[in-house]
Amino acid sequence: MTDLNPPARIGLVAATAAGRRHADTLTAAWPHARLVEGNSVADTLRTAWAGCDAVIAFLATGAVVRILAPLLGDKHSDPAVVVVDEAARHAVVLLGGHAGGGNDLAEQVGALLDARPVITTATDAVGLPGLDTLGWPVQGAVAAVSRAILDGEPVHLISDAAWPLPALPPNVQPPPAGTVAEGGYRLLVTDRLVPPDDRTAVLRPPSLVAGVGASRGVPAAEVAELLHRVLADAGLDPASLRCLASADVKADEAGIRSTADALGVPLVTWPATRLATVDVPHPSEVVRAAVGTPSVAEAAALLGPDGRPGDATLLVGKTATAMATVAVARHAPRGRLAVVGLGPGTADLRTPRAVAELRRAAVVVGLDQYLDQVRDVFRPGTRVLSSGLGAEEARARAAVAEATAGRAVALIGSGDAGVYAMASPALEYADERIDVVGVPGVTAALAAGALLGAPLGHDHAYLSLSDLHTPWEVIERRVTAAAEGDFVTVFYNPRSRARDWQLGKALGILAAHRPPDTPVGVVRNASRPGERLHLATLTTLDPAVVDMYSVVVVGNSDTRLVAGRMVTPRGYRWRS
Repeated sequence: MTDLNPPARIGLVAATAAGRRHADTLTAAWPHARLVEGNSVADTLRTAWAGCDAVIAFLATGAVVRILAPLLGDKHSDPAVVVVDEAARHAVVLLGGHAGGGNDLAEQVGALLDARPVITTATDAVGLPGLDTLGWPVQGAVAAVSRAILDGEPVHLISDAAWPLPALPPNVQPPPAGTVAEGGYRLLVTDRLVPPDDRTAVLRPPSLVAGVGASRGVPAAEVAELLHRVLADAGLDPASLRCLASADVKADEAGIRSTADALGVPLVTWPATRLATVDVPHPSEVVRAAVGTPSVAEAAALLGPDGRPGDATLLVGKTATAMATVAVARHAPRGRLAVVGLGPGTADLRTPRAVAELRRAAVVVGLDQYLDQVRDVFRPGTRVLSSGLGAEEARARAAVAEATAGRAVALIGSGDAGVYAMASPALEYADERIDVVGVPGVTAALAAGALLGAPLGHDHAYLSLSDLHTPWEVIERRVTAAAEGDFVTVFYNPRSRARDWQLGKALGILAAHRPPDTPVGVVRNASRPGERLHLATLTTLDPAVVDMYSVVVVGNSDTRLVAGRMVTPRGYRWRS
């Protein structure tokens, strides 16, 4: 729910040579950023304001305030404004922190210019999610309910279904079972129209899909008017529309497509053969003869964006005008499981996407020592499920169970969660009741390779020497294949107190197929405290220097040491 990309059009305003140098740094990183020119600083700033989604001004804050004050409209339409001082020490979010993406932009400016982001929106300052940053439209008394959340006042969370919300603070709770929330502040999660009041904020989940059929050349106004009338008559809010859906033959129908564009939702289309498989209450032989399926609007509404009619309920059957037909279905929420790679250990090798997913989760599941690396990232109210070494299957089952119950879950692993980590056991249990998001991480092999030099410059193979889950006969066969193929070989789980002979055996297999002076690198605790590098050869490496915190990299027959670094040549033709 955090935007990791800068806004589409970024205007840069600079009045001095230093400001222009900083602007050049940003334009080199962002293709959509441009230095705006004008007759004066004030004219330039006003031009950027009018023509850009965000403005970064290398000016004094006071000057920017005086120039922009007469232009202010509202936070939903004004561009974000970030002010950077002459020395690029601070990136101050002046406007559009949440709605305009200014907070995220300041973080990114800070990363590029080594400046400190200055973010003053109250929820961000205390680590709480702003209601307008949860990824869904929010309506009603947003400011009042946000203030109540910040002040620790009780806020009743009332949801029509188990939507996978991020962690919310302890004062935001459902009312006790069997009771009706009366008075006080409320946060509703619903697609239904709600009478406004000054103590209720409404989150609009993406629960509705409108199926649309139309005659060729249907006017956009006719489609839009019918859709809004159908929704209003059913007491449904258009802000909860997830998409419009139709038949493939309508993919280029301008009236349907422009309606979707005006609503800010995608248009999803399906082949007639797929629509024909959906049971609908009002099939039509006339439609079958014309399109090849007895239903377009109802079937498309039930299929939704991902072709799963089983979790959908038809709320409004097909309703027609002269040239358009609309039906509306509600799709049940699915839990969300993010499988997150934390990287090798240090925070600066953790990806922004990993951090965003950890802050997006209501439940985080992981090994205790990995959780300790990232507890400072969690939002208040995050539930943490911790376990020790050897409980991989239990962690995987727990994460999937939490997601199946409709929660937003992050399952963490070191390095990349898909490489000898938690993704595989978790996805063995995950079914269609949950959405799965994979977040890649910097692997231990990549971290070790960077420290050793360039040992992975050509074809390489990863192998785990742990025979706890894989028979040694299988491991031995794979090591032999890597040796015969002359692959650079990376050994994970190379040696432990209980498994002290496998590494020596594997090195012996490799030694039979490549020179005795082949470089071998051992990296222990890559990027973590106690980091240590050890260089040797196939004949001189002492396995006793290796443990379970180590990664062992064995070169191929062309790998060499250059200035104390392992280098595997690519074999470029120009070298000859």
